[in-house]
Amino acid sequence: MSFWSKEFEEYLSNDLNFLKKNVEDQQKYNSKFSEILQKMHIFDNSDENQNEDEQKEVDDQNSENLNNENEDSDGKQEKKEQDENQNGLDSEYDFSEHKIDEQLVDTDSEKQSSEKIIQKMNYDALNQDYKIFTNQYDEISKAENLEKKEEILKLRKSLDQQLLTFHDLITKLANKLQRQLLAIQKRSWEFDLEEGLLDTSRLTRIIIDPYSSLSFKKEKDLKFKDTVVTLLIDNSGSMRGRPITIAAICADILSRTLERCSVKVEILGFTTKNWKGGKSREIWNSNNKPKNPGRLNDLRHIIYKSADTQWRMAKNNLGLMLKEGILKENIDGEAINWAFSRLKKRKEERKILMVISDGAPVDDSTLSVNSGDYLEKHLKRTVKYIENRSDVEILAIGIGHDVSRYYSKAIKITDVQELGDVMIDQLSFLFSNKRKLN
Repeated sequence: MSFWSKEFEEYLSNDLNFLKKNVEDQQKYNSKFSEILQKMHIFDNSDENQNEDEQKEVDDQNSENLNNENEDSDGKQEKKEQDENQNGLDSEYDFSEHKIDEQLVDTDSEKQSSEKIIQKMNYDALNQDYKIFTNQYDEISKAENLEKKEEILKLRKSLDQQLLTFHDLITKLANKLQRQLLAIQKRSWEFDLEEGLLDTSRLTRIIIDPYSSLSFKKEKDLKFKDTVVTLLIDNSGSMRGRPITIAAICADILSRTLERCSVKVEILGFTTKNWKGGKSREIWNSNNKPKNPGRLNDLRHIIYKSADTQWRMAKNNLGLMLKEGILKENIDGEAINWAFSRLKKRKEERKILMVISDGAPVDDSTLSVNSGDYLEKHLKRTVKYIENRSDVEILAIGIGHDVSRYYSKAIKITDVQELGDVMIDQLSFLFSNKRKLN
């Protein structure tokens, strides 16, 4: 204060009287006193110091921002270099060509999923050389949707009349199959077990020797119970007459008999919708007849009886096989693929596919614009895949023709009346001998 005292007295003396008069008026007093201080330039140094501090803070802030910018620039440069390096790697190895769809996979089912993927790859490879010009007009129909109910009932009555003609044969076949299956199904037990059902036949041991332990028994599991059988019947024109009648009768017998023995049966048929290619051929003609079009006809696959339908609910459908207008061409390979895909969806432990045909696959429309063995090659590849790479057991019965060149398990019959015996024998053999998978 000593530094300011002389100058303060000088300025204060001029306004001392004003200050004394307004000492009680704080507003005037403060205003005048502030004016005196300003005249003395006391606040100028303070402002300069404050400005210097503010300027210093601004400079420090600018310096810090500059450092941050430099760091950001360095970081961006480094990231840019990393991105360039990564892009370099990406350009050397194109990951898009090997893109994998990531999924959350249950560890317990990972092995099963891998097997399904491998199986699908093999299955896709199977059909890579087989082309279909168009499947737009293909049809999978339930038998009851192909004719009016009155017509189906009429056809079933006709089949029943045929059944009367073969009454003795039918009784013989049904009894033979049921007897063999029931022999396998006969209850058998494991004895002298430590747990299970109490074996009362051995209670005499306790009487003779009170210290002997109780004996228990357990019923053995029946392997053939968890089974589904698919009968795939050729509905081609060459099966017309007695062959298709016998096939329908045998399908009827098997369905009834196996159902009694807790074995599910599916009955399918395959043919084409038209002769000479149908709509597929018309489109091919309108497109300037491209070479090697592949399969060139409209398929018709028929479900006479699904595996989960009881015989009494589907028996009328079997009469539809006797309608001559249904029977046309036969493309066996795709029909077997279809029956196989239906079997694969089933949960039964054993799956048996029995094909009944009278020879090689024939479709004039397809064979006239492709190689002569086009359909045969596809049939062979399809059967080979099922025999070697699946858990479906496939066998074939050739009516009047040897089909062993297509199927490893094949039987030829010369008289259609033998069909029943052969079907029974083959099924009995399959049930009593569980196949070991490759």
